[in-house]
Amino acid sequence: MVTIKEVAKVAGVSTATVSRVVNGQGKVGDQCRARVTKIIKELGYRTNHVAVIHRKNEAKMIGLVTPKISMAFFGLLAAGAEEMARELGANLLICNSLYEVESEINAIHALVAQGCQSIILHSEYSESEQLIKLCKEVPGLVIINRFIPEISERCVWFDNNSASQACTNYMIDKGHRDFAVVSSIYQNGDPCARLLGVKQALLLRGITLSDDLLVEAGANIDGGMDATQELLDKGKPFTAIIAFNDLMAIGAIHTLHKAGIRVPEDVSVFGFDDLPMAKACLPQLTTMNYPIEGMAKYAVELSLSLVKDAPKHAKQTHLFVADLIERGSVTEPK
Repeated sequence: MVTIKEVAKVAGVSTATVSRVVNGQGKVGDQCRARVTKIIKELGYRTNHVAVIHRKNEAKMIGLVTPKISMAFFGLLAAGAEEMARELGANLLICNSLYEVESEINAIHALVAQGCQSIILHSEYSESEQLIKLCKEVPGLVIINRFIPEISERCVWFDNNSASQACTNYMIDKGHRDFAVVSSIYQNGDPCARLLGVKQALLLRGITLSDDLLVEAGANIDGGMDATQELLDKGKPFTAIIAFNDLMAIGAIHTLHKAGIRVPEDVSVFGFDDLPMAKACLPQLTTMNYPIEGMAKYAVELSLSLVKDAPKHAKQTHLFVADLIERGSVTEPK
């Protein structure tokens, strides 16, 4: 990166003169201004926005990088971050990575160039080593919904495993023994942890999950519909479906209804996330509340605090847990 000193040296002027040209302030002769401007363009000099904002103590800027804000889950994340940013007098800039590692990294660099020292990142596929390196470069970088031990003080995360065990035990306590699981085809952090939790809970209660009754599909309503149809086509009996998320659970309910199977009278369905639409479907969905809005608000506060006093948060852990929301899609088996 070209520095202001290099521009001054090539132009044969002082750094103060270059600064006045860049900022459009102070007296500079027309010929001198033209020469400095020409050198700036030739060398490709760009202002260090972070340093300028830090020096002037201007309004706080917070960056948010999510995979896809159009998805309901990430919309809630953004809403929580926006609410807390406003409350703290900060402006929020949002980037979508579309689940691409390169886009995540580029988004962070772009936000830094815009003056963001505080950035909230939801990253599922970037290597841990890359994120650890970025945390050293960006003072207020916070990783949300992922835990990396080496940077635990930067991670605001959720215990998927214990939450999925809780929902499984709840259904076992209702009397269910014949389970089907509709999971995400993308077996990364969340799907893996939730599926492991289900299997662990079943194992501890002496129940075996048949391989034929575990189906993976896209983590959306269509995926839930397709996966449930696949379960029905296999012809193996089950009284309960545990879905990876609410969207897949709603898709499962649609397919069951189309097949003349009543929910919950014939088959109980359990979701995960507690999205707003969980209360809009019929029956209303029993689910685990994923406190993503609260996590996002906390992450914003943590990010700003890290910029001011990083040592204060050394060795801290920022773990959130789920609440079971009981509605109408689960009952005792016949």
